[in-house]
Order: sequence, then structure tokens, then C-alpha cells
Amino acid sequence: MTDQIRLVLADDQELVRLGFRMVLDAQTDMTVVAEVGNGQDAVRAASAPAGCDVVLMDIRMPIMDGVEATRRIVESGIGAKVLVLTTFDLDEYVYAALQAGASGFLLKDAGPAELLAGIRAVHTGESVVAPSATRRLLERFIPMLPGQGSGASPEERLAVLTEREREVLTHVGSGLTNTEIAQTLFLAEATVKTHIGHILAKLNLRDRVGMVVFAYDTGLVHPRP
Repeated sequence: MTDQIRLVLADDQELVRLGFRMVLDAQTDMTVVAEVGNGQDAVRAASAPAGCDVVLMDIRMPIMDGVEATRRIVESGIGAKVLVLTTFDLDEYVYAALQAGASGFLLKDAGPAELLAGIRAVHTGESVVAPSATRRLLERFIPMLPGQGSGASPEERLAVLTEREREVLTHVGSGLTNTEIAQTLFLAEATVKTHIGHILAKLNLRDRVGMVVFAYDTGLVHPRP
């Protein structure tokens, strides 16, 4: 089989890994190259010669947690994407993992179809965080955290975008899907996708999660009271 997605399962509960493994082993386009029980081993497995495309990363693990493991994997430049697995979507550790470079998160009770779709999406460079869940997460935790800005003013950071790109970015940050943005701005959905691609390139962002964080960080979108 060609073009298989190589996966590392990182969770300290063996039964959880077994459940995921049963689903993944049934897929012709996926192969599990390693199972580990802590973040330190996740970093090693992701960097192993066998290669890794996506790490399914638990947040709370011994020796090294999923946040630090995510940060090390992303900073290593090996190219592996991290999909965080969590029990609660409103979790400060999830926010920290997104800031560390995770491509999104899924709840552990997600169904098999959602899990598989999420893995495939992350593998192709997409974000799998539902926009509404991202918004709730950011609205809860951004007010508690120090600013993530670069030191430049919001206008300076946004200056590279066209007015239409700002509109699209604002709607992404507000939790709208591409279809909803297209309907709101009276655009074709393909045009919205093109704008999003330009925004990601201009702002040097990895994915939709980064766009949402950036929209909050520059004040395009504000947390609810």
C-alpha cells in the first residue's frame, strides 16, 4: 500500500490506545508505527527513522506531558502533525498545546468516523478543531494569559492583509465555517478557501487554529464578557 499515514499513539492508558488501534488497523491508508505511554517517548517515536506523519497526543501523561511533547515535536522541524486528544474541550492544557503548535484537538469520545476524518484532515495540513469549540476555548482562557503578540501594534500586524482578507479572518475567528463565510460575504466557497490560503501564507500561520488565535490576539475578535 502506498501513501499510508504513519501514526504514533501517545496515551498513558493502554485500553485507550487499544481502542484507537482497533479502529486504525482497519484502515488501508493508515499504519500505527508506535504506541507510547508518555510524552518523552512520543517525541522519540515521532523522530524515529521509520518516520511519522501524525501523532495522536494525550495531554496529561507522566514524565513529560503532551504540551511539552507537542512543542518539542513542532520545534524539531520533522514535519509530524500533532492531533491532541482530550476529555474536556475547555481545558487550559488544550489551549497551551494549540499555542505549542498542535494542529487541533478531538475529544476522546469522538466516534470512529470523526477520528479518522480528523487524522486525514491534519495529515493534509487542515485544522480539525471545530470553530465553535475553538472560540469557547479562547474566550475562556485568553483573558487569563499574557499577550502573545510580537510587540507590533495590531494594525501593523494586519497591514499585510487586504480588506477582504481581514473580513474573512474575522469571520474565521468568530467561529464561522467556510460555507457560512461564503454566504455572509456573498462569495463562492472556493473563493473563501483561496482567501484563507492567502491569509495563512501572509501571516505565516500553520492552519485555521492559528488564524483564530491571531484574530483574538490582534483584537479582530473579542472574548465575550
